[in-house]
Amino acid sequence: MKSTIKLALLAIVLSFGLSAYAQKSRSLDNYRQPDQNGINVYESPKDTTATFDGVKVRIGGSSTLQFQAIDNENSGAIPLTKIGSNFNLATANLDLDVALYDGVRMHLRTYLSSRHHPEPYVKGGYFQIDKLNFISEGFLEDFMKHATIKIGHMENNYGDAHFRRSDNAQTIYNPFVGNLIMDSFTTEVGAELYYRCDSGFLGMVGFSNGKLNQSVKESNGTTGGAAFLAKLGYDKQINDDFRFRVTGSLYNTGYAPRVYLYTADRTGSRYYSVMQDATASSDNFRSGRFDPEFRNKITAIMVNPFIKYGGLEFFGTVELTSGRSLSETDRRKAEQYAGEVIYRFGSTENFYLGTRYNTVSAELTSGDDITIDRFQLGAGWFMTKNILLKAEYVTQNYKDYPVGNLLEDGKFNGLTLEAAISF
Repeated sequence: MKSTIKLALLAIVLSFGLSAYAQKSRSLDNYRQPDQNGINVYESPKDTTATFDGVKVRIGGSSTLQFQAIDNENSGAIPLTKIGSNFNLATANLDLDVALYDGVRMHLRTYLSSRHHPEPYVKGGYFQIDKLNFISEGFLEDFMKHATIKIGHMENNYGDAHFRRSDNAQTIYNPFVGNLIMDSFTTEVGAELYYRCDSGFLGMVGFSNGKLNQSVKESNGTTGGAAFLAKLGYDKQINDDFRFRVTGSLYNTGYAPRVYLYTADRTGSRYYSVMQDATASSDNFRSGRFDPEFRNKITAIMVNPFIKYGGLEFFGTVELTSGRSLSETDRRKAEQYAGEVIYRFGSTENFYLGTRYNTVSAELTSGDDITIDRFQLGAGWFMTKNILLKAEYVTQNYKDYPVGNLLEDGKFNGLTLEAAISF
């Protein structure tokens, strides 16, 4: 009965959302569209004109369904869960975006269903401020023509890769099925200040409390520490055919009870049960990803170049990070490199072909140096601006893991089909 009620409520919400989309989809300022129009958009755009004429509520959402046909293997020292070909759990998001005042907007995302949480729970939300007219008309007007302020419990703007990743059911921005092997993504309470110049240069500074799970309980005499974020870059449409963007980002923490930069995604990996202990009592919802187990005093640097010429685009990731577990005194390092080439074609670039290579090298807490590499080959078809069909072949290899480890001589490869709706 509960499942029936939940499905009925979801159907009502989605139906209302489609109606709201038809009426209000273009009515919000400084807003990244959730459909094909949002592809290759990074920070929310800074609109030059205002359309605010009263409080407006935009209800949107997304849904994704996958068919997985992947094989897995390892040395056999620890048996892997046997997997076959079938559908995965459908995932769904609900988004509320509200224009509250001229230049002030709120965003709230709820995961209605995810791999790790079949029940709904809130990802987070924030205020985005592009004008300070609520203080007084024209307050710091010249400064705010180029500035944006974000405040809330929100997704940190560390690097550019998170703008292209799948966020539970919001998978339409990702040309592939899986995110990066070392998936840097976290939601923390904080604030970010952006400044964008007409010349194309952009910068961001931000602070957060460095905590995924919010609490006032003390640990070692404190309720927590802080994280510092910064981004510097250049993004320019050079001419009608050529766009160039490059950014460098920093995420740095001092003491924090526990940092979740590479384990904060509670929705789970897009590759289900691929490298999982057959004797485990619960599902490893992060299967296929790598966690360097940095829990304290993390320093992470990410550089992302993006080039688009006509329908051909390249996006790269260079990530250098170090930190330690809560029980360690010495810092360890991890490095990640990724490059993807996409070719979009068709009258509205509604078809694409693409490939990505991703590799991670890291030192484990045991002292062993390991390497993981992944190759992805993908294709996609935007049936409409709101509906995307994807196909991906993936192969991932685990190298140099110690004898007796679950991932010793580990490998998975196969095909995944994904259908995504976003509005």
